[in-house]
Amino acid sequence: MERMKPVYERFIENPDFTKPDFVELIKCAEDPEAVRKLKEEAVRIREIYYGKKVFTRGLIEYTNYCKNDCYYCGIRKSNTNAKRYRLTEDEIMACCENGYELGFRTFVLQGGEDAYYTDDRMVEIIKKIKEAYPECALTLSIGEKSYESYKRFREAGADRYLLRHETANEEHYRKLHPEKMSLAVRKNCLYDLKKLGYQVGAGMMVGSPYQTTEDLAEDLVFLKELQPEMVGIGPFIPHHDTQFAKEPAGSVEMTLFLLAVIRILLPKVLLPATTALGTMDPLGREKGLQAGANVVMPNLSPVKNRKQYELYDNKICTGEEAAECRGCMGRRVASVGYELVTERGDAV
Repeated sequence: MERMKPVYERFIENPDFTKPDFVELIKCAEDPEAVRKLKEEAVRIREIYYGKKVFTRGLIEYTNYCKNDCYYCGIRKSNTNAKRYRLTEDEIMACCENGYELGFRTFVLQGGEDAYYTDDRMVEIIKKIKEAYPECALTLSIGEKSYESYKRFREAGADRYLLRHETANEEHYRKLHPEKMSLAVRKNCLYDLKKLGYQVGAGMMVGSPYQTTEDLAEDLVFLKELQPEMVGIGPFIPHHDTQFAKEPAGSVEMTLFLLAVIRILLPKVLLPATTALGTMDPLGREKGLQAGANVVMPNLSPVKNRKQYELYDNKICTGEEAAECRGCMGRRVASVGYELVTERGDAV
């Protein structure tokens, strides 16, 4: 009788797993052979669809005001120590101009859920960016909105939308968020964005407080069901002004393991090697690329505001100018055999 194959080999052959399968698979993160095989397969798959290309996204963190109070976040509403700022329309446009000259062809407008930026204001900003840079992609990462708002942004020219689901398990979600926030609303937003034709990004924190292997398995089931074009994951990093200040950070190894798993599960996905990885490990982003990632997100925000957009402690690259950031990133990417390109980098 043939001995049953290890779970990671079964996953490589057919990634159509259920939650119990994923639980078993995640337990392989401790097994060096499983990790090696999964990373190899992840790299093989990303090279089929994207070759050696690594796409850049120019991040513009335009407001750190937020109406939400997520327990893990440094810019949560009740953090009275946060120094708040908002970029003007001119400052946002200057970030785009700088980024465009440096070869960025995707801009990511990211901010807290800030009521100052009404739908009308956002539509105006979106139109302005798209008129000035018609060949560039514009990604929004501005939280939970109504279907109507998403529709207006899409019609104004927004191409992509990042909305990490953070955790797909209701019970776990409750431990990370205040009562009035809802996982059902979050998931519904993601499905609305899909309906409207955005390239959609979801994702979760790895190693957030109270997270279990079962929770991570549920995240993978949700990603399989949602079929997003982008998935952003990074290790949980505590922030000193939150109730999780003393919690341990998430593991780089588990994050890299899950990057490889997600690449195999969603072969064409755009997968960033996140700043959080680079914060936890000086070579974290390079290792991310070697586990199947194909996107990096250098910061285009004004240097004077970068420290203030502090979602977690010790965030890297808050001091350098965008040009230095882009140059450094190009060298880092080349050091592991990939090439930083200036294309828009849409999902295939």
